[in-house]
Amino acid sequence: MKSFVNERSKNLKPSGIRKFFDIVSEMKDAISLGVGEPDFITPWHIRNAAIKSIQRGYTQYTGNRGLPALRELISRYMAERFSAEYPAEHIIVTVGASEGIDLVLRAVCEPGDEILVPDPGYVSYLPCVLLSGGTPVPVRCVQENGFILTPEALETAITPKTKALVLAYPNNPTGGIMTREQLEKIVPVIEKHDLLVISDEIYAELTYGSRHVSAAALPGMKERTVVISGFSKAFAMTGWRIGFLCSPPEIDAAALKIHQYTLMCAPSAAQYAALEGLKDGFTDNFAVVESMREEYDRRRRFVTDFFNANGLPCFEPRGAFYAYPSVEKTGLTGEQFANDLLRAEKVAAVPGDAFGEAGKYHVRCSYATSMVNLDTATERIAHFVKNLGK
Repeated sequence: MKSFVNERSKNLKPSGIRKFFDIVSEMKDAISLGVGEPDFITPWHIRNAAIKSIQRGYTQYTGNRGLPALRELISRYMAERFSAEYPAEHIIVTVGASEGIDLVLRAVCEPGDEILVPDPGYVSYLPCVLLSGGTPVPVRCVQENGFILTPEALETAITPKTKALVLAYPNNPTGGIMTREQLEKIVPVIEKHDLLVISDEIYAELTYGSRHVSAAALPGMKERTVVISGFSKAFAMTGWRIGFLCSPPEIDAAALKIHQYTLMCAPSAAQYAALEGLKDGFTDNFAVVESMREEYDRRRRFVTDFFNANGLPCFEPRGAFYAYPSVEKTGLTGEQFANDLLRAEKVAAVPGDAFGEAGKYHVRCSYATSMVNLDTATERIAHFVKNLGK
């Protein structure tokens, strides 16, 4: 049957995240720091809105773009919280932010187009570019610069074939963010080479010490920026698979056609749940989101301090909910460290090279789990590291 499988699919590497998730799910007493999923349950009033929608018989398809009321709230949400102004008619409610990534890449990629992707960066970017017929070009982001994208690194990576840049801040796996000043420094390079910006802002609500700045909020950037976001992380709604895509008119029209022929629409119950989540308010204090962010912040400081105190240098994450320590001093690669740790101590971390070659000597640990789990996991990691020296 191998002859029936196309070369793109055949050559794709399996997800490094899912590999460890599958192993740990069958391992008794194991603790997973692998999958980026909030340990909080979706707030009751959001769950209840979905239940009521089912009870009322709202179980049919919605329009392809999604519920008009939801799109209006998303438009208002993006404008009031992030100064990114997209009208509701240029917003598509997607099946998670992941569909948004896939839609926009399929809408813009031609064979031979080069798409710049951050290294390290989320595991889906490179495969989605390849599946869309484009060529992914990693752009190295280093810890010395806070894992930001610098104008120098960007300029070096651009060729006449470069069409778009994937921006991913707050960043998975590093926890890096980009400030307004840092974003402003790369805008002249983007404009000089007439690049499209694909901005994945799924962690926008999860920043520590400063507010997220959307690339679309910078002068002249909305016209060349696609924003991808959703409800999974901030509202603890991963399993609902509900996201959104905000695009300039031409890209929006192309993405909508692909969405119509593939997914048709996001699940109706999930849309009613998301609608309820956004009704909470538009101040700086989303009560539910704020309480979760405060707990993540406590865990963030605990985990970062632990790694640095135990000889595993760790950048202090400023967004998302991941720690990204270097394990190079142990003499192991990230993959060796993660495999040996799982076998010896039943703690699952993700090898850093799952997120790009820059992560060869790193592992990613999610702190979106309870303090009880983090206490136990860090004790086991400390024991593992200590034994490496014997």
